[in-house]
Amino acid sequence: MLTAPTFKPLRLPIANGGFENDEVVLSAPVVLAPMAGITNSAFRTLCREQGAGLFVSEMVTARALIERHPETMRLITPGVGETPRSVQLYAVDPTVVGLAVTLLMKENLADHIDLNFGCPVPKVTRRGGGAALPYKRKLFENIVGSAVKAAAPYGVPVTVKMRIGIDSDHLTYLEAAKSAANQGVAWVALHARTAAQMYEGKADWSAITNLVEHLKPTGVPVLGNGDIWSGADGARMMAETGCDGVVVGRGCLGRPWLFADLVQAFEGSTARSEPTLFQVREIISRHGQLLVDFFESEGRAMRDLRKHMAWYLKGFSVARELRSRFGMVVSLSELDYLLSQLEDQQYPAAIGDAPRGRTSHGRPVSLPDGWLNDPDEIATITIDDSVSGG
Repeated sequence: MLTAPTFKPLRLPIANGGFENDEVVLSAPVVLAPMAGITNSAFRTLCREQGAGLFVSEMVTARALIERHPETMRLITPGVGETPRSVQLYAVDPTVVGLAVTLLMKENLADHIDLNFGCPVPKVTRRGGGAALPYKRKLFENIVGSAVKAAAPYGVPVTVKMRIGIDSDHLTYLEAAKSAANQGVAWVALHARTAAQMYEGKADWSAITNLVEHLKPTGVPVLGNGDIWSGADGARMMAETGCDGVVVGRGCLGRPWLFADLVQAFEGSTARSEPTLFQVREIISRHGQLLVDFFESEGRAMRDLRKHMAWYLKGFSVARELRSRFGMVVSLSELDYLLSQLEDQQYPAAIGDAPRGRTSHGRPVSLPDGWLNDPDEIATITIDDSVSGG
């Protein structure tokens, strides 16, 4: 039997969500990290049906939200029965993020706000956003403070997710996390890589340990992120680092049952969620229908599903031609036909638990001109946050 990690239940104090005692208590300390083009409400519903946790929307920009861009409004729309409704915002301007949170609060569109300071992709960092932003100490403090202030009258919690820094020469996580804690965030989540690492190598879990110790005097919980491919990985992260919960990203791609696996591991069980190919077949079919409901377009839903197929079938013995046809599926009827061609087999744990998703190699981080000159200077930096989706 695994040793079940000791953890305090993660609590989200929510005043307007109609929850008992005005808070949500996560029975399993697991959070689904937003992934651009992946974690729409269809995928979140699929994951929620597999296990407990908090499931965060795709990242949306504060500016696009206050301008009510149609796709941004679609991205924050929760699935049927999805509670708490969790929205992740990307912003580079304190005023704009305050307006965006106020809009969400006044129109009762969210129960939880997560601020993204971890995205490493060039189109975000070159605007001074995502993982680049914590380097600007005053700007970071003002953005977090503006969001917390706007949400506070409604009793809605604000959390932050970040990386350990821009690169090994510009580590920011300890100072930024302490700043966020002082501004009143409900927790800090740390992806234990720098932005320059992208998704290469192994996450440095020792940084999570350092952050847990650093924030102990504040009482603010720390969630760990990076290289959780199985329930055992999540339990080990909590045991080794002392973190209060885990954030799952790439590990659930093609494996929404990872959340059930994590719940079992947190309970100290050695049982694994290892579906047969026929069981995976049912999940794929369910995913397809959920996507049709979300997009209200069968063609668009199938285009979205295509990128998931290699992840779902990873490790299983499937003919090359059939795999190829899954990657070009155009309708639910064709999907059903292709699924009927699969032969049942046991879950290939050795391969199925392997890393998946983004494998980008490390590279210099794209930054605005002069970004690293002075961590406290922000007035001459021209920044923009008009694109949702990360």
